[in-house]
Amino acid sequence: MLTRLAGTGSPSARPGSRGRFTRMNWLDAVKWDAQGLVPVIAQEAGSGDVLMFAWMNREALAKTAELGRAVYYSRSRGKLWFKGEESGHVQTVHEIRLDCDNDVVLLKVTQLGHEPGIACHTGRHSCFYQRHENGEWRAVESVLKDPETIYK
Repeated sequence: MLTRLAGTGSPSARPGSRGRFTRMNWLDAVKWDAQGLVPVIAQEAGSGDVLMFAWMNREALAKTAELGRAVYYSRSRGKLWFKGEESGHVQTVHEIRLDCDNDVVLLKVTQLGHEPGIACHTGRHSCFYQRHENGEWRAVESVLKDPETIYK
């Protein structure tokens, strides 16, 4: 895998390398915040729907790549969160992408565990179910499954 040189915004070759890219640990290319985290967007591969936003630390991103399954970092619990470990709503990861500034990760996923897929703890397909209308937030997506039956 070709990675970006640390401190640069684009792939580049080292002097004297005759245009060949420098290999480095791909995790080093990510711009981690002061807490060692990076924001992550999960997008459904089939529909293009944005399902959720979460955080990853270095270990979570490495596990996600290793397992082909979304693993996030729960800031509230202070530990790795294997998506679906309680709900059964697992995300199979097809692609891991890094934005142009190397500070946001995009996962292209298939949401499993329910049809249609439920990514949100509220029992909805997407966490982005509220729309701003006339100065208020309005829920515009229905609950697919009662969260009380998901998290027992």
